Amino acid sequence: MTFFTVVIRGLLRRPVRTGLTLAGISIGIAAVVALVGMSRGFEKGWQVGLKARGTDIVVSNRGGSLTPKPFDASVRDRITSLPHIAATCNVLVEVTSVEESDLMILSSREWGGFCWNNLELLSGRMPRDAMEEAVVLGQTAAEILKKKVGDPIQIETKELKVVGIVKGGAIVEDGSVILSLPLLQGIIGSPNQINAIDVRVTPSTNEQQIRELTEQIQQQVPEVRAVTVSEHLSHSEGFRMVRAMSWGTSLLAVLVGVLGVMNTMLMTVFERTHEICLLLAVGWTRGRIMRMVLYESALLGLFGGVIGVTIGAIGVQALGATPAIRGLLQPDLSIPLLGFSVVIAVAVGISSGLYPAWRSSRLNPSLALQAG
Repeated sequence: MTFFTVVIRGLLRRPVRTGLTLAGISIGIAAVVALVGMSRGFEKGWQVGLKARGTDIVVSNRGGSLTPKPFDASVRDRITSLPHIAATCNVLVEVTSVEESDLMILSSREWGGFCWNNLELLSGRMPRDAMEEAVVLGQTAAEILKKKVGDPIQIETKELKVVGIVKGGAIVEDGSVILSLPLLQGIIGSPNQINAIDVRVTPSTNEQQIRELTEQIQQQVPEVRAVTVSEHLSHSEGFRMVRAMSWGTSLLAVLVGVLGVMNTMLMTVFERTHEICLLLAVGWTRGRIMRMVLYESALLGLFGGVIGVTIGAIGVQALGATPAIRGLLQPDLSIPLLGFSVVIAVAVGISSGLYPAWRSSRLNPSLALQAG
């Protein structure tokens, strides 16, 4: 009988208990994959959306949630004269319910600003001017809302008309209701209010000059925050809260898995006292006994991790396709995240088996054989 035969036999000794332990680890790892994958996908979607519009710097309020708090549009006039700024576009974004959709992005943009340029018209037309009571829908938003060109759409208390369907080059853009800035300001009763200024720099500007420009903007307007697109979401309080909640919830689920594996391995050691003492009596070292228990717990972690990653990936894809989330994000199921999740599972198995392994190595062969 080989060493690994003993390890596998130990796992199969109580198949129901082993299965329940695997289920506990799998649920914890699935939570990591699902929650972290969703939060990363949310961040990535917004970042890709900003890049699709050609934005290099985002100026927003220092406070905030998922969408920054509004501030006065006159801030833009205080920064346009700074060097290396090629163009600016005032933006007001809201995430709210629209008709049958509980979460929909309302993206209003300064009429004539560069933020309109990335929109590729698939059908219909663009609004004629800033005050036309019309919207264009990203192609995903049109599918979710079941709208086509010419249909009415209710936003708050205002009924507008869908005049075009567009493709924006990013999932967030495709999942948005896009309209002119004055129109949304009037609907929500916030005249002259915006919650971001998208800044495009001159083509010859290098990274160092961009960072210097962000510092100049903040010196010019201390009440706002100016950051590059890549840093925008990492500085957002709302996105930091989402990340913290996803990891916090995941760690709680993993903790349940730790306790489950530890309980299983302690019960295994207790039930196999006679067998372990026989192995010690025939020449197995205490270190080898510890390795046997740790291998068993590590295999539980590995199998649970693989199952959990599979469940989490399937669950995230299913959630991403639901009307409530579709259009807001594309889950991030990158290989590093999946691999890291499996590593967490194996680490859970090993750490959970440390105490049971130590207990097993402390058994007295002669006393156990007498008791047997």
